[in-house]
Amino acid sequence: SYGHAYSALLKEEGFPTGITSRYPIEDIQRFTEGFHHGLLRVRIQGIYFYVIHLHPSNWETRKTEIHQILENIKELPPDSKVILVGDFNTFSPLDSVYYSHGRLEPFFNELDLHYGGKNLNNGKLDYTVIQEVMDFGLIDLEASLRPASYKFSGSFPTQIEKEGEHGDRRRLDYVFASGNLAKNVTKAKIISSDTALILSDHLPVVVDLGTDF
Repeated sequence: SYGHAYSALLKEEGFPTGITSRYPIEDIQRFTEGFHHGLLRVRIQGIYFYVIHLHPSNWETRKTEIHQILENIKELPPDSKVILVGDFNTFSPLDSVYYSHGRLEPFFNELDLHYGGKNLNNGKLDYTVIQEVMDFGLIDLEASLRPASYKFSGSFPTQIEKEGEHGDRRRLDYVFASGNLAKNVTKAKIISSDTALILSDHLPVVVDLGTDF
């Protein structure tokens, strides 16, 4: 046990998202309409957590989903503390230099042709979803705390993915925070240890909010 006595799930079927906590989870809201997987929103110790899993293969759908989420955040009381976290299934413009090798575009082009997806935006990697989140004013914690010695690791795929081709490593998993939380954050990093590489198809992102609850 890691000391989390409280938990909430979005749903039990499909690909359920969830949250666990050592503190009571309040104001649990679940949204599935208009989402491929859904949105789980909870409040813990006065912080609103938005736990998301955006569409896996269509950038336009992801754009619609993130717009709905940001509209929901707008409805919160002024100066609310917000964490937006999950598998966004998309790319950040802050990482674009790490994708300049050009191998991901042909990979996704073949994937889209084979499965009828729409990952590419006019033949290019789509950065508009994450850009919209940043323009909204939320802070990409992992990117904001990268040291000078930073080496890109991405968060997907890992060694657990054995079947098929999954393309080059890329960052799909993010933790965004409102400015009133981000200013206190002391650590935010992707864990790429040998153990993490075999526990899941995505690497974990660890954040220390620097907040004394």
